[in-house]
Amino acid sequence: MSKLKFASVWLGGCSGCHMSFLDLDEWLFDLADLVDVVYSPIVDTKDYPDGVDFALIEGALANEDNVEVAEEIRAKTKVVASFGDCAVSGNVTAMRNPLGDPRKIIEAVYVDAVDRDPVYPEREGIVPPLLPKVLPVHKVIDIDYFIPGCPPSAAEIRRALETLVSGGSGHAVNEDIRPG
Repeated sequence: MSKLKFASVWLGGCSGCHMSFLDLDEWLFDLADLVDVVYSPIVDTKDYPDGVDFALIEGALANEDNVEVAEEIRAKTKVVASFGDCAVSGNVTAMRNPLGDPRKIIEAVYVDAVDRDPVYPEREGIVPPLLPKVLPVHKVIDIDYFIPGCPPSAAEIRRALETLVSGGSGHAVNEDIRPG
């Protein structure tokens, strides 16, 4: 029997959800018997592959690069789960939204708040263009499951992964807030 292709992705967030994922400890060996990790910040894979069975997306969409990655994941993945409160609702990452124009925020940090050599990072590739507002992932792509928590506990992540590995049956993830 071939293993399922599993991916996890870290977008605009703190990586706390992936830290909680690592708290699965020895159960990660059981998971490794069931899935091939084909993309993750935990492995050194550069390109998101085709034909992924399921993916966990951690973090909100804060910049244009995040949107492109999310759209690619949705196009290449059968089942996508928002992983943690930043992906589910924007959470801490979206705290910049009430501050308004993100260009003014970057100017305040890189120009106004520095003691010497203030410079706005305008060269391409330094800072991806920020979105006008940070968005939860489901505002841009269709999401199949939500795994809430900041971060979700290792026990909740395990229940969600067991559900995803078994084909999505059961109540391991919070299906009460599924879209549509």
